[in-house]
Amino acid sequence: MKQTGKLDYLEMPAVHGKLDSVKAFYSAAFGWSFTDYGPTYSAFGEGLDGGFQADVSEAAAKPLPILYSQALEETLQAVTGAGGTIVKPIFSFPGGRRFHFLDPAGNELAVWGE
Repeated sequence: MKQTGKLDYLEMPAVHGKLDSVKAFYSAAFGWSFTDYGPTYSAFGEGLDGGFQADVSEAAAKPLPILYSQALEETLQAVTGAGGTIVKPIFSFPGGRRFHFLDPAGNELAVWGE
């Protein structure tokens, strides 16, 4: 069961046309399988759900931990109230809505809800 504030998803970059090679690597090394959502995104469900994003710049290429929230607006208020910095306000994507924030150490995370 999904719970507010728990790690739910991990997006990782696959820049400069490396999506196919990244998928081949994880398939060969660990037996992972993938579901493609267009030419630039491929999802996996291997213990922790996640996906590889191919349309990111090399400068922005770092993993993105994604937390879940049952009440996205309330969680956004909790994040800002605790000192987090919103870097992408709530936006819609296929499957739900989410926002991105920086924690006090400068790590970027996202929170999503249905």
